[in-house]
Amino acid sequence: MLIAGANALVTGASYLAKRFGVSDLAIGLTIVAFGTSAPEWVVNVMASFQNHPEIVFSNILGSNIINLFIILGVAGLITPLVVQTGTVWKEIPVSLFSLIVLFFLANNFFIIQNKSLSRLDGVILLFLFGFFLFYVFKQLKGRDQENELKNFSVWKITGLLILGLACLILGGRLIVNNAIEMAAIYGISEKMVGLTIVALGTSLPELATSVVAAIKKNSDIAVGNIIGSNIFNILFILGTSAIIRPVTYNPVFNLEMCFLAIGTCILFLAMFTGKKKKLDRWEAGVLVILYLIYFLYLVSSSTSTSD
Repeated sequence: MLIAGANALVTGASYLAKRFGVSDLAIGLTIVAFGTSAPEWVVNVMASFQNHPEIVFSNILGSNIINLFIILGVAGLITPLVVQTGTVWKEIPVSLFSLIVLFFLANNFFIIQNKSLSRLDGVILLFLFGFFLFYVFKQLKGRDQENELKNFSVWKITGLLILGLACLILGGRLIVNNAIEMAAIYGISEKMVGLTIVALGTSLPELATSVVAAIKKNSDIAVGNIIGSNIFNILFILGTSAIIRPVTYNPVFNLEMCFLAIGTCILFLAMFTGKKKKLDRWEAGVLVILYLIYFLYLVSSSTSTSD
């Protein structure tokens, strides 16, 4: 339901955006990124209402890690990804900056116990998200999309948006409830379930979108989708989650933040090695291998904890 809902939402939103002459990169950074991040948003809203902070953080950090290391890595293995100058010098640094801001807000080093992402922190994240949207909309360039839109009426687009949202809400509720049940049945932490099963499940739309874009050699959509989704996840989704209910933060998630920061820095440096402004296949392979090492560490640490 999450995948079908996200697909319907992305299709409807993309055609709606094209009616206003929006470029592929802008669609990737906004419409497609928001649509493919919608499962994370719905899952986090449900988890916030039900007061499951470990799922809130593990879902977002786990999804961002999978986005960067697995999805971008797999897309880069399919075809080397050419990255625009603006993405290298602006979007990738914004993604890293968002993570650094989250790190300091969540850890609140002046408080030893009961660290949390407060409603004020949520407002700060959403404020930064507004600045990001302002930047993206300044990059919009008009173009003619009439031939692409002849089979998509306003009613069809509206129907896709409504259907997509409905599937996302129902699917998100099922994901959260059953993730909690799974953690209880198998005696593993909600963090582990969130970082692996929930994160992978909510990242499937990003995987499908970026792989298809890579096969079609549309690097703007493939890269913009991942970087945009990671920014959306931190600034918009965690910001919204904190406003709904302050989210208790467990410092064990600092490992995931550091790993994500390292991956973002590797992606930035990859733009200057080999062929410039391109994620080569060997660099994409490095991202995938690093994730596999991280995953094995997660499994081993979870096993030793349960023992």
